[in-house]
Amino acid sequence: MDWALLFFVFLNVVAAMSGGFFAPGKWYEELRKPSWQPPNWAFPTVWSVLYLLNAIAGWMVWKVAGIEGIGFLALSVYVVSLVFNAAWSAIFFGMKRMRLALLEAGLLWASVALQIYLFLQIDSAAGLILFPYLAWVSIAFWLNRTMLRLNPEFA
Repeated sequence: MDWALLFFVFLNVVAAMSGGFFAPGKWYEELRKPSWQPPNWAFPTVWSVLYLLNAIAGWMVWKVAGIEGIGFLALSVYVVSLVFNAAWSAIFFGMKRMRLALLEAGLLWASVALQIYLFLQIDSAAGLILFPYLAWVSIAFWLNRTMLRLNPEFA
């Protein structure tokens, strides 16, 4: 059993718990949404796959670089990215602050992009498997932005 891999999975599960704790609920259901919004079942399904890929990528980088030099920087960005990821649900669903959530989603996007850049320097496969994560965060950003526009009373 590789305890390091389990640790990276654990970190991602902790981040994912925010999405379960701050669930969409009635408030979200009543918001106006764009026609292109993915179906509700897609969110937990896609996020589960992305968290698993993120855990594997972090583990791959740790195996190659450890926590020294660029490995320390890359894994620090990794942890910051998980914090941003967990915080979005709390801000959007918990606090119902769509504009602040949009700003936070932009920071999440930037942190994932930087994470990919750093991971590519260490292990190209670890960086490449994160591109779906960046794509999904891009969709989430535009969904947040569009919902803010469609629901200006929550600005």
